[in-house]
Amino acid sequence: MKKVNTSADNSAVVRTTKRPVLAASAAVFRGREVLLVKRGQKLGQALWSQPGGKMEVGETAANAALREVSEETGIRATIIGFVGLYEIITSETHYAIAAHAAIYQSGEVNAASDAAEARFVGLDEIIALPLAPNTVAAITMARKLCHI
Repeated sequence: MKKVNTSADNSAVVRTTKRPVLAASAAVFRGREVLLVKRGQKLGQALWSQPGGKMEVGETAANAALREVSEETGIRATIIGFVGLYEIITSETHYAIAAHAAIYQSGEVNAASDAAEARFVGLDEIIALPLAPNTVAAITMARKLCHI
């Protein structure tokens, strides 16, 4: 925490210097399958979710989602549209994730970056997996956008 002077009389309030982390993800569909990754890092470790991660300065949310898909899985995709903003808030962190719907274009699935595993999963098989928060909601909205 940081002491911040807020008035002419030098009274101060304590404010946290932590800020929410902006991130982007994509539900990538190949027919009636969706691309999922098993998280290998602290936040969400061992949980399945759409590929995604932190946005970089100057990068649009859609471009960040495509970059993360490629980095984590080796897959190329095309964004169809924005699905919604989903948040993960814990006592230690706050992520605001811009979720997108996308269609598979090319590539072989290969888990990389912070993904422990990656694969296309049948839409009827998703609920059997241990899922990260908001995964089902984001995939459901993405399916509607892609008419799947």
